[in-house]
Amino acid sequence: MTVATSLVLLTPAGAIVCLAAVVPVSAAVLAVTRTRRVRAALGLSAPAGEIDLVAVAALAASVLLLGLAAAQPALARESSRRIRTDVQALFVVDISRSMDAAPGANAATRLDRARDAVRALRGAIPEVESGVATLTDRVLPDLLPVADVASFDRTVERSVRIEQPPPRSTALRATSYGALEDVAAGNYFAPSTGKRLLVLITDGESEPFDEARVARALARSRISLETVRTWGSREAIFDSSGRPDPAYRPDPRGALALSSLASAAGGRAFDEGELGAATADLRRGVGDGPTRSESERERDDLLLAPVLATLALVPLILLASRHGARGRRRRRRFPARII
Repeated sequence: MTVATSLVLLTPAGAIVCLAAVVPVSAAVLAVTRTRRVRAALGLSAPAGEIDLVAVAALAASVLLLGLAAAQPALARESSRRIRTDVQALFVVDISRSMDAAPGANAATRLDRARDAVRALRGAIPEVESGVATLTDRVLPDLLPVADVASFDRTVERSVRIEQPPPRSTALRATSYGALEDVAAGNYFAPSTGKRLLVLITDGESEPFDEARVARALARSRISLETVRTWGSREAIFDSSGRPDPAYRPDPRGALALSSLASAAGGRAFDEGELGAATADLRRGVGDGPTRSESERERDDLLLAPVLATLALVPLILLASRHGARGRRRRRRFPARII
């Protein structure tokens, strides 16, 4: 990615205010011209300090600064990056209630760790348009594949929550990997995309499903699968007071289920401790391919209007203090007499 910074005017028409700077200069020139004509008619010589250049310059500078502030200058950052045109990725995150399990009442939950894993994996393929979906007993999209990594991260942070939206089932374990067929049947990827990557982040605790059927559905839609499991054998679901839910018990069979699913779909399964290997495998899946250039401009990086408006006060303050000092000197030179 390449980044360039330039100065832009958000409201260029506001710069017309700068023309008002001509007013104090024109008034000063007109006053001097008239005064000279009167002196010439009376035969008087010009006094010292005929025109207060400092005052005129201060007024003109203040008006110019206000005019520039009205034009709202800003430092704009324009970034250009290469985006792959042949591949897209979809990160599907399990948000069923079992993902709320953690090793302790105040420890990071499985979903917390899953969000971290998603951001890390997405960050490893910045040139690939990527989307986010959530999984319970159905798959629902939160963000279709986009190039903007920041938008992706915001979606993961704000939208990927436990049972939001809730599953159709009321069971404690509402996850069903059979719902991944929805990805194969739905419009989650652009039709022209040749490589389609599905990354499933889950704890592996699913209701029974037909692995071969899901694998065939993914293969028909040219979707490659990678799974990452966030799970611990001593984890529990804690309520708001820190008490574990006695109805929940971790299911150790999840690793085998995910491994079988990934193998049937021609992919690989990883545990959260193998995130480096999962990242490398994802990069291999992305491979090399054609790209396009995409530019993005952010015009609100640094707004200069408040700074210029503040600076416009400086000449006026200096002018006021200068006239105040002159007045004090005059009073000391010509003290008032009490009659």
